[in-house]
This record gives sequence, C-alpha cells and structure tokens, in this order.
Amino acid sequence: MTAEIELKLALGSAAVARLPQLLRDPALIAVKRGRARRTRLVSTYFDTPDFRLARDGIALRLRRAGTRWIQAVKGPPLAAAGAGLHARSEFETPVARATLDPRQFAQTPWRKPLLKAHRKGRLAPCFTTDFERTTVPLTFADGTFASLAIDVGTIRAKGRRAMPIAEIEIELEAGDPVRLFELGRALAERWPVAIGVANKAQRGHALVHDRPDGWDAPVHAGDATLARDADAAAALAAIVRECLRQIAGNAAGLLADEDPEWVHQMRVGTRRLRSCFALVAPFVPAHRLDPLIVATRALADALGPARDWDVFATQTLPPLTASIGRDPAAARGLKRLRARVAPRRRAARVLAREAVRAPWFTHLLLAAGGLAATARLGAAPPADGADPLGAPARSFAARLLDRRQRKLERRGRALARSTPEERHALRIAAKKMRYAADFFAPLFSRRRARLYLDALARLQKVLGRYNDAATAARLAPELAGRADATAAGAVQGWVAAQAAALEPELAAAWDRYRAAPRFWVHD
Repeated sequence: MTAEIELKLALGSAAVARLPQLLRDPALIAVKRGRARRTRLVSTYFDTPDFRLARDGIALRLRRAGTRWIQAVKGPPLAAAGAGLHARSEFETPVARATLDPRQFAQTPWRKPLLKAHRKGRLAPCFTTDFERTTVPLTFADGTFASLAIDVGTIRAKGRRAMPIAEIEIELEAGDPVRLFELGRALAERWPVAIGVANKAQRGHALVHDRPDGWDAPVHAGDATLARDADAAAALAAIVRECLRQIAGNAAGLLADEDPEWVHQMRVGTRRLRSCFALVAPFVPAHRLDPLIVATRALADALGPARDWDVFATQTLPPLTASIGRDPAAARGLKRLRARVAPRRRAARVLAREAVRAPWFTHLLLAAGGLAATARLGAAPPADGADPLGAPARSFAARLLDRRQRKLERRGRALARSTPEERHALRIAAKKMRYAADFFAPLFSRRRARLYLDALARLQKVLGRYNDAATAARLAPELAGRADATAAGAVQGWVAAQAAALEPELAAAWDRYRAAPRFWVHD
C-alpha cells in the first residue's frame, strides 16, 4: 500500500485541442526525464446498491491497461489533501482476469466493509471510465521524482449521458510535493486550467446520482486535521489547507448555480484564509505571503458586493415589504426600489464569477497550497532564541486565544453605550476570535470547545444582524435616488427599529459569552 499524492488540474477545451503544444511547454520540457507514453485505460468502479463504499470514502476499481488487469482500492483523503492536492492511501495489485479478487481485500485497511459486501454478494459495477492517458516522467532539480499524466476520455453510467474527462494529474513518486504546485503554477500561466476538486470516482458517483459534475452542495468550513502533538507550523499549514478546501470546493457551484449559498460559503472561506494569513504573517517571508494577501483581498472584494445584495434581496426586503407595504406612498417607492435590486444583484454576481474564472484565482489556490506544503511555511529556523513555529501547537494556540480574548473583552466593556463604529469594531474582534477558536479547537477538549464556540457563534450572529441592518441602510439610498426618498427613509426607519429590537438579544448573547469557559485553559 502506498500514499497516492497528486495535484489535479481540470483542462479547458482550448488546452484539449492543443495537447501536442502543451506537451512541449517549456516548464514541462525543463523537468522531463524520458519519452511520453500513451495508454488506453478502461476502468470499472464497484460499490454496493446503497453506495456504502462511497459514503465511507472508499473507491474500488478494476482497470484494464493494455493486456493487464489491475485491482485498486483507495481510502478516504489524508491530512495532506487540499487546494487541488489529492492524497489517499492506495492498494494496487495485478489480477489474472477481468473479475475482482476478494482475497486482496484482506491486505487493505478497509478489509471489513469490502469483505462484508463481497460475502453478501452486494458488490456490483457502478460506472466506467475510458480515457487515453499520456504520461511524462519528471525529475526536478532537487531530486524529486514525479509523473505528469494528461487524461482525455469519458465517464459512463448506465442510463446516463457520458461525462467528459479532461485533466492533468501531477503525481509525486518521491521527494517534495511543493514541486507539484510549482509546475502547476507554471502551466497555469499559459494554459486554461482550474483546480480539480473532484476525482474520477467522485465524478462517477455524481453521474450515477444525476447530480452536478464535481459539485453537489455548498461546502461549509470544517475542522482542520490537527494532531495534538503537532507543532505550530504543522497546525497552521493544515488550517491553510482547510481554508483552501472550502474556497475551491465552492468555485464550480458559484459559476454554474444561482444559489446564493455558494457565494456566502466561498466568502466565509476567503475570510478564514485571510485570518490565517494574519497569523502566519510574522513568520513567513513577505515576498511569499504578500502576493497571497493581495489576491485574497481581491477575492474578498469581488465576493463582498455579491453577498451584500444577496442578503438585501433575500433577508431584508421580504420582512421589510411585509412591514411597511401598507403605506401607499412607501409601497410604490418600495416596489420601484425592489425592481432595481435584481440588476444590481446580477451585476455583482457577474463580477464574482469573473474573479473565479480569472487565472489569478487559480494562481492563488496553487500558490497558497504550495505554501502549506512547504516546510515551516517557508520560514527559516531561528538562529537562536524562541521559535514560535516550532512550539507545540497547543501552546501557540493558547497564547493567541488569550490575546484575542482580552481584545474582544475590551471592545465589549461599554456595550450598552457603544456607538455604531464601536459595534463594528466589536463585530470584527468577535469574528477574528471565532476564526481563531474554530481553527485550533480540534487540539482541545471537544465538549469544552463546543460550549465556548456556541456562545461565541450566538454573539457573532447578533452582531452580524446589526451589520446586515447597517448594510441595508447604506444600500437603500443608493437604490432609491431622489424620486423614492420616501421609500429610502422608510427602509432606514425600519432598519433602525430592527436594530433597537436587537439590544436585549445582544446583551444576553454577551453575558452568555462572558460566562462560557475558555476551552484552552486547564484542558
């Protein structure tokens, strides 16, 4: 069994039409160590009728390569996965004929579900892949060995329309995975590629279930895979990968679907990544981190207006209309105001999609993924003195959370008498505290962390509603103009009333948060 580590890039149609030129790309020629090989690969993927293997993150495949048959079992993603880097444990073995060999199941870590499914006769063909693979062996200057494969073909499932395969896989054989990201970035400078989030097994299951290709539902933030004995550098790298997973995972849905949740979740992932970059900024060389900070700010700027208009249209206008729609003058103005929302919302969505389609978006994901794959995030070991990145992640997190806790409490001391500007500063401090607590919670007691995070989430939610109200008050005059000043005034009056009604809820949320035990203390 080996760990399969590969960077996957989806190929645009223009690149597929020019494969000979792609194979002569200077970046590829510079590291090529032998002749390209072409092979037709036909694979059948198996699962149970209830798709138990897929739900457990297991892929079972039987592949024909020329005259040979190879059986493969792949496990769930490993901790190194993220930002287009696919990392899974893989068990491959040759078999004598075109049938599964269950004896090999016992050699894998997933023997129990595989053997159980086989004994009950529940393993059956699910879908097939048929593609031509062009493989180029690679050697990098530091001695890293890899291979680049260009796959072009189809995925087929019974009763479903075929799905195209057009992708690059850069697979690590031995050495440093950073080289994969570097080559990926070099190719992305000249070729239309995007981060490949879904593998062939995931795409095949999407086809079987008649779900969208490579995306199904908006991707929410998750916990980074953190070992309790990890050092700070390893923990921060894992957090970067998790942020990138959320951003990349929402890209296809944002481009193809109208659900506002895609924009919202990508924006959350972008904010989390910016917060993580702020944590590593004191240690990472500026020439490596500054371009990423600029790019994440540009992405946030593209997603922010789209999210603001989504919230205004779906969360502010409906209750507002129900509340003030009985006033004839305000109702007429409000109707005209609502008519102006849709084109503003569409225009903001177009700008967000243009950002995600732009080459710099792919460069951001690859560069940030490369940073996370670099030892110590590219920071040099200190010549002497303290080494924060080499410190235990739990100690690093506790010091950070203490600092942010004190800052948040200072912001909230005069909550009852605070100005709108002070409320905004409190919301920002709560958001930063929430991101940091979310990042490092897996290092500590899950129960204690949940109590604290629930209280902090409630506080952040109330402060977020204040911010939504302030945004609505800003957008309404922009929409109304002089002709509908009455409607704009009605909006602002309603928003002020809503904000006032939130005061008791905010006070209760603050008290609950203050009483929540700090999970990083005495764990």
